[in-house]
Amino acid sequence: MLHPSYTDLMAVVNKEVEPGEQPVVQSRYSIVMATSKRARQIIAGEEPLVEDSLGKPLSVAVNELYNSKVRIVGDEEEEE
Repeated sequence: MLHPSYTDLMAVVNKEVEPGEQPVVQSRYSIVMATSKRARQIIAGEEPLVEDSLGKPLSVAVNELYNSKVRIVGDEEEEE
């Protein structure tokens, strides 16, 4: 089982969204895609951004997201 849960991760990612704005993450699919992309970056050699980085790359990616070390950006922001 994944810890923290999808709902916890979504809450952390969307915590800075102001009322009336569209949330950054709207589905579990978005969380899964973001963590898997970060895990592939770690596998490719990028340095983990959390202290406890001895686990599997996916676990490290989830910890980074939960600790707000990684930010999810939308397609519009990525192009800029």
